[in-house]
Amino acid sequence: MLYGFGFFCSNRLFSLRSVFTFFPKFSQAELEAFKSSMGEAAAFFVDHLENGQHTNGFGVKSEDRDTSVQIGDRSYVIGGSHEGNPLFLGVQIHDKTTNKWSSPTVLGTGPKPCKGYSAIVLKQGRILVIKKGSASDDSIWFLEVDSLFVREQRKLLGKEVVAWSKGVRGNAEKPIVISGPSGVGKGTLITMLMKEFPSMFGFSVSHTTRSPRCMEKNGVHYHFTDKTVMEKEINDGKFLEFASVHGNLYGTSIESVEVVTDSGKRCILDIDVQGARSVKSSSLDAVFIFVCPPSMKELEDRLRARGTETEEQIQKRLRNAEAEIKAGKSSGIFEHILYNDNLEECYKNLKNLLGINDDAPVNGVEVEGINLPKEHTVTKMEDKIMIQETGEATKNDMIVLDLSSINGGAPGRTRGIVLDTVKSS
Repeated sequence: MLYGFGFFCSNRLFSLRSVFTFFPKFSQAELEAFKSSMGEAAAFFVDHLENGQHTNGFGVKSEDRDTSVQIGDRSYVIGGSHEGNPLFLGVQIHDKTTNKWSSPTVLGTGPKPCKGYSAIVLKQGRILVIKKGSASDDSIWFLEVDSLFVREQRKLLGKEVVAWSKGVRGNAEKPIVISGPSGVGKGTLITMLMKEFPSMFGFSVSHTTRSPRCMEKNGVHYHFTDKTVMEKEINDGKFLEFASVHGNLYGTSIESVEVVTDSGKRCILDIDVQGARSVKSSSLDAVFIFVCPPSMKELEDRLRARGTETEEQIQKRLRNAEAEIKAGKSSGIFEHILYNDNLEECYKNLKNLLGINDDAPVNGVEVEGINLPKEHTVTKMEDKIMIQETGEATKNDMIVLDLSSINGGAPGRTRGIVLDTVKSS
């Protein structure tokens, strides 16, 4: 048995009798609810279809494990494996006006293939994809086909683009980007923050193409990867920022930031002005803070007090610092400028910027998964998705996903899903 889906026809050419014929498994109460919705709001119904090609009369088809969703003159076929990465679900587009197929560039980290899917067209150029029989952290996905991000990438790349985004419950605090010249004390400020609030903040693990050094562990110190792999992922829009240093690539992936956020912590990115500029131009919604020295003379004194660099290195750092400070103040990247003339006072100001006070919680809230019944039908009414458990020996409880407050999106997470369970009793 496969999942297919029904599309509510706004011109109402289908009679209620024919609609009920398409969905014989709904209870009388559900059918009455649908009757009411006919005069109020658009609705989608999803139910099992028999094997083989089947058209349910609403313009949406299912064949084998592929699922086809019609939006305007285009059909988006979801299923199988992505030709560039067999670990991810594939997407193809059929244009009815030209009768041509295309394989779009797929941005973001996509879902793994599974036995069946439900797909529902949403607002803002998104398709909700619900995976059948998946783990709680892998069940809800959004395929963006005409969102603002996709339109921008389509224009930038000059070719067809779609983008995946994993759906998660609740909201999260914005990541923090902290920049500043070498010797300004931003590392000390971050260390103080991490020490006082160890369960509230976390670092993302960067990627690099260089070889691991002694005692370095993959996934802890860096994500060590092959250069060709990282270059492809950069082209696929999976990195917030990257740089080439001595022939090796270094960078911060979107997924590495989202993983920290999913763990209930607020991600801190300690990067230079150029990296901050790249993050600012990405889809990541972050807080940007630039730390300045009270004067160039004070910065020079601090660099010399380290006793770790030659005179030539100090002069180079001072030249770079002067350029960074100018860019940090005038680029429009940073919303907040902190002057570190007194460490304790600067740290207090940093906490105030981040909304941390004596009453602040000491623990973040880890993202909860969305447990869906293995067998279910799906109904959409306005911004709510109703997932009804089916099959024998079930409680027939209904899970309601409220999508009215979703935010974020590809190539990161789509957050803000509110979940409720309606008991059958």
